[in-house]
Amino acid sequence: MNNPAAHSSLRKQLFGTPGNTLITVLFFALIALAIGYMTRWAFIDSMWTEVKEGDCGTVTGACWAVIKARYRLILFGLYPFEEHWRSALACAVALGVVALSCMPFSWTARRLTVIWLSGAVLFILLMRGGLLGLPLVTTDKWGGLALTLYVYLATVIIGVPLGILFALARQSDLPAIRYVITLLIDFMRSIPILTVVFCAALFAPFILPGWLNPETLYRVIAGFSVFFACYYAMIVTGGMQAVSPGQYDAAAALGLGYWHCRFLIVLPQALRTALPATINHMVITLKETSVLIIVGMFELTASGNAAFQTGKWQEYYIEVYIFVSLIYFTLSFTLSRYGAYLERKMRVGYASH
Repeated sequence: MNNPAAHSSLRKQLFGTPGNTLITVLFFALIALAIGYMTRWAFIDSMWTEVKEGDCGTVTGACWAVIKARYRLILFGLYPFEEHWRSALACAVALGVVALSCMPFSWTARRLTVIWLSGAVLFILLMRGGLLGLPLVTTDKWGGLALTLYVYLATVIIGVPLGILFALARQSDLPAIRYVITLLIDFMRSIPILTVVFCAALFAPFILPGWLNPETLYRVIAGFSVFFACYYAMIVTGGMQAVSPGQYDAAAALGLGYWHCRFLIVLPQALRTALPATINHMVITLKETSVLIIVGMFELTASGNAAFQTGKWQEYYIEVYIFVSLIYFTLSFTLSRYGAYLERKMRVGYASH
């Protein structure tokens, strides 16, 4: 909406005095110079395809030929070259699961469970193989975008219901449950995700018995999920605190028990109120998957690092990082836009009419 008073105030702040005008002009001039330099480097003086080896050394701009030459390594990591189609198809399955989960007709517990379980089984079958004539590829060979998506989606699918249970347990009338869960949440929120991943990958095998010691990938997913759930529990708790006490009294007056009250009355309102913070937490978690590089897992960032480690491409790491950043940006921006759509649809933050 146009707001003349706001426009007038902004104009006064930017050009109200000679000093403000000079600073504003210099600031926009620097921005224009930076945009011009980046445009020239990225598009005008750049090279997109090498005609012959070594052509990139003759240009002063970006060498996007490194992306064409190394995109398979960036997207698929250490996954066997001849099986890259399986990794690409697994990524499509993961994104398809997300798309189906975002559609309103899927918003029932039964349908979401079917979608998530079916997607997980198909993803693992494609990536791991060993059945239906597909060669076996162990998890230590998984990498690139497929690994990033798998860790992220598994974390969210496990972490969301776990976080809701933590939030309910944190408000339990049983002191033992309440104190244990509160201690767990406070402990996990006091340490960085880097520590959680490191301990899950390297220390857990020395502590857990053999039957409770899965592969590194699944230990890392477990650590990520608990970390996600502890933060999400506090988001849900905030949403539950925003529910009017009268809602609890009304549920009790109708004869609803504890679980019916929470799942039919309180949680729907709490999750709606907590939606903006939930989307923000999911976007942060997507970017946090890059810490897997510290435990030797070839997620998207690690695959990007490997793409320019050969002598020929070492100078062009900026182009590789830009490409990886664009992938993260596309996923994060899509998720944030979907969150904004849900906020408008559910009227979160708007006054009711």
